[in-house]
Amino acid sequence: MGTITLSKVTKSFGEVQVIPPLDLTIDDGEFVVFVGPSGCGKSTLLRLIAGLEDVTSGTVKIDGVDATTLPPAKRGLAMVFQSYALYPHMSVRKNIAFPLKMAGMEPAEAEKRIAGAAKVLNLTDYLDRKPGQLSGGQRQRVAIGRAIVREPSAFLFDEPLSNLDAALRVNMRLEISELHQTLKTTMVYVTHDQVEAMTMADKIVVLHAGVIEQVGSPLELYNNPRNKFVAGFIGSPKMNFIEGEIATKHNAATIGIRPEHISLSTKSGDWEGVVGVSEHLGSDTFFHVKTKAAGLLNVRASGEVSARHGHKVFLTPDTSKIHRFDKAGNAL
Repeated sequence: MGTITLSKVTKSFGEVQVIPPLDLTIDDGEFVVFVGPSGCGKSTLLRLIAGLEDVTSGTVKIDGVDATTLPPAKRGLAMVFQSYALYPHMSVRKNIAFPLKMAGMEPAEAEKRIAGAAKVLNLTDYLDRKPGQLSGGQRQRVAIGRAIVREPSAFLFDEPLSNLDAALRVNMRLEISELHQTLKTTMVYVTHDQVEAMTMADKIVVLHAGVIEQVGSPLELYNNPRNKFVAGFIGSPKMNFIEGEIATKHNAATIGIRPEHISLSTKSGDWEGVVGVSEHLGSDTFFHVKTKAAGLLNVRASGEVSARHGHKVFLTPDTSKIHRFDKAGNAL
């Protein structure tokens, strides 16, 4: 079991409240991602669950048991940090075994768990190596292995891929997702990268200034954002926002339209514009188009489109995909 329930949880540092009263339920076996900009409170919230920060008020329950005042070691959780925090003088085997040794586990049972974790993480051939002989991705897998052998009710990941290069981040994203499918254990994952959130999560929790803006599946948040903040944060490239006369025609203070929901033509369309910067990604090209009617818009088009800097183009939005927001930024 790995159900985590937060009820009216707050966190203050002195006079500053960084987490206003917050309620959240993480169901057993879910892969939940906390996402938001730097300083939004996502890592603080994870540390409150782990017991690494004291809750100012409210209740944290793990599998129905009040864990609000329990020390981290008594919560049945395992945390993987951004820093691998491996012992350089120890072999991979001894690094993975360390929490079991501290718990006084029988050597035979410990070895069984180490072998199992190494097999799942493709580390069997590296058990006798030192961390200095491993790549960044392999070191992160060792850190995850050290968590796996504890057989926790939930794993907590605090931006574990931040130290890896782009290619390794993609590989590790896939490996962690596959690990979740294999273990079926609750995972709570913190990142500022909304692409990681969209590709890994069963459920995304979008945070802003300590407040939960929206909770839902990746596609729910993408297709039905509750407000402008969520609409602008989820999706890459970001949603285009348009104010003024065009928004007023839709009875809104602001309308939003994603780059892929605007068609580009060199012949005719609703909004005339001039191509600025073009970002060619092979299968896709993103055009930054300056229009008089709607301002600067980012448009996703096929990589075959040959418009260049300074070319006149015409844009047409898919009106069924337009998002409407009021003056407060809430979806209409």
